[in-house]
Amino acid sequence: MGKVIAIANQKGGVGKTTTAINLAASLAILEKKVLLVDMDPQANATSGVGFIPDEIEASTYDCMVNDLDPKEAILKTDTPNMDLLPSHIDLVGAEVELINKWQREYVVKNFVDQIKDDYDYVVIDCLPSLGLVTVNALTAADSVIIPVQCEFFALEGLGKLLNTVRLVKKQLNTKLQIEGILLSMYDKRLRLANEVIAEVKEHFNDQVFNTIIHRNARLGEAPNFGKPVALYDATCKGAVNFFNLAKEVLIRNNDTVKRKKKQTEDKELTEKE
Repeated sequence: MGKVIAIANQKGGVGKTTTAINLAASLAILEKKVLLVDMDPQANATSGVGFIPDEIEASTYDCMVNDLDPKEAILKTDTPNMDLLPSHIDLVGAEVELINKWQREYVVKNFVDQIKDDYDYVVIDCLPSLGLVTVNALTAADSVIIPVQCEFFALEGLGKLLNTVRLVKKQLNTKLQIEGILLSMYDKRLRLANEVIAEVKEHFNDQVFNTIIHRNARLGEAPNFGKPVALYDATCKGAVNFFNLAKEVLIRNNDTVKRKKKQTEDKELTEKE
């Protein structure tokens, strides 16, 4: 049974979609079968892995509103082991159309449950709001990763998001857990960035991932080429950061890191020789 991880933060510009794309791709490179679900009407995760949103024939909107079988909307990406359930601008109207729908908070869960057993991990990119679509994603998820920007207003709104997670857990999805808080857009040259890291770790302790995502030009360039950073420049800082994040997620889930383990063993053997 696949684990469903939502990437959520109602604050925009914190690296949420970047995290969704590159965590999914890194897990796939580590030989896990992964589905990336784009639940943002801006469809940046869709374009970020090489598809043109305006040319998408079936999307998460159709699965939510028209009860489309999600298998009919899934697309194969250029990243081995990674598929995409794309988004479309039509999704912007989904909240209005779902208002009178029966069990409207469970719409995403209903279609994700149909496909999650086909994957090891399902990564959901949520839109930057705490509306009905995001509540749907959290209801469908086993856990949530919260990207937090290493800047002045880092903790602004985080309490509101955590309260929403608690409400969803209490009323809609009792198994929902915090997978972790991810510090992103880190610039070691800025004293403020280090102060933010210290403050977040002081408040949230072991809920914070050890991996920190650094500001990286190649990471910002990759979506323009419709590729995860690992396919654009596998040696850059951003690719290494997300590879490490993926390993950390696997370790937290007691999952195996087959390829990396073999590389490590080979390296140790070479060093001994």
